[in-house]
Amino acid sequence: MKNKSSNQQNFFVSEEEKVINWTDFQSELKKNFGEEIYSSWLKNITLIKEYNDYLVLGVPTRFFRDWIVSRYLDKILELIKTFKLSLTRVEFKIIEDQKSVKDEFRLDEFNKVTEIKDSILNYNRLNPNLNFSNFIKGTSNEVALSYSKKVCEQASRYNPLYIYGGVGLGKTHLLNAIGLELQSIKEVMFISAERFMYHFIKSIKKNDMVNFKDFFRKSSVFIIDDIQFIRGKESLQEEFFHTFNSLLDKGSQIVISADRPPMKLDRVQERIKSRLSGGLIIDIDVPDLDLKKNIIKDKINNLQNQFKEHINITDEVVDFISVEAKTNIRELIGVLNRVIAFSRVHKRILTINDCKNILKDVFNQAKIVTVDKIQNTVSNFFNISLNDMLSQRRSRPLARPRQIAMFLAKKMTTRSLPEIGRRFANRDHTTVIHAVKTITKLSEKDDEMKKNLIQIKSLLLEN
Repeated sequence: MKNKSSNQQNFFVSEEEKVINWTDFQSELKKNFGEEIYSSWLKNITLIKEYNDYLVLGVPTRFFRDWIVSRYLDKILELIKTFKLSLTRVEFKIIEDQKSVKDEFRLDEFNKVTEIKDSILNYNRLNPNLNFSNFIKGTSNEVALSYSKKVCEQASRYNPLYIYGGVGLGKTHLLNAIGLELQSIKEVMFISAERFMYHFIKSIKKNDMVNFKDFFRKSSVFIIDDIQFIRGKESLQEEFFHTFNSLLDKGSQIVISADRPPMKLDRVQERIKSRLSGGLIIDIDVPDLDLKKNIIKDKINNLQNQFKEHINITDEVVDFISVEAKTNIRELIGVLNRVIAFSRVHKRILTINDCKNILKDVFNQAKIVTVDKIQNTVSNFFNISLNDMLSQRRSRPLARPRQIAMFLAKKMTTRSLPEIGRRFANRDHTTVIHAVKTITKLSEKDDEMKKNLIQIKSLLLEN
């Protein structure tokens, strides 16, 4: 017979309870998520207590909890169920000293649990650090910032608000800031298109589409990030279209971000592109020199306040980083972090030559050329509109630039022939093959064509 007093001391464990083998489960976490994610985040999870249908897990800080919940929780819950089918929910507890927490732990502490079927709620978390007050304004983003604030003051006036721009320029920051501003007075849903897709597929598999529809259509502010992820997924686009219409009909504010304007979303239904184009469309451009300098200075001030130490970066180094980091804010911050780390380790003020050596692998890397960039560069080079170049018209002034753009897309990107065809108004891959052969032959015997190709390639690699 088991010792009941011993069981009572171990958090009122019943005699029937079966404790999950946490060592085996950790091995499964490492196998499924990989060594890097496991070592950085998941190995810090500890098993505090197992009950009949849920687990209580410990994490060291609130930040760890929020990060794990927002990125890995669904998969963790699925893995837990493979170990014990009756476990259908989980609760995280922040612990500093696991032993002391266990001694004080009681059943009545668990009034709120996260069920697998409701785990979608955990992807509606807003980051308190991404607010309007710490968004650095510049000429490249001031219009987007202005209208993001206006949406908070007068919801549904600009509906939908569609913000587009390249990677790492601040779109997610603005969407998050809108959510933070409105969450105290409205029911805010904030989710990425990727997560929307994930839960859509899961709801289909579980035959639970009624709850999925109800959940996403009840918000008064619907914010969805990176809408380009729905491209090519017809059933998902169908659901998004009806969700979008339902929210508009009830007067909900919709805010959307993407990496391109609505009409350039390839493999997206025309009716969706038309709907997205019906609101206010704002772009965020690459930051100019002044904005980059201000971002660097703000980042340095934040680090000094956070770690209570002086960071000695000269104005010359700030200018150098600002000039050389040309792509986006994310790259800029990454470069700055590397410079600061090197300065800390070697305990000296860095010169521009030091920075050149530290950052040579960043600043000397090959420029990334995209199909979008090729299309825009070619249309500008020949002084024709992008819509005309992508149209079905076959006149020589349009057909030749179109063929050049297809040729360069094949030579300078990793896109497949069918994908390049789709990016050119859904043309067949054989059209791309014909264009490549035509421009290849012309470039061998036509000096004007050869000269044009050299100039266009130079423009593509210049910026």
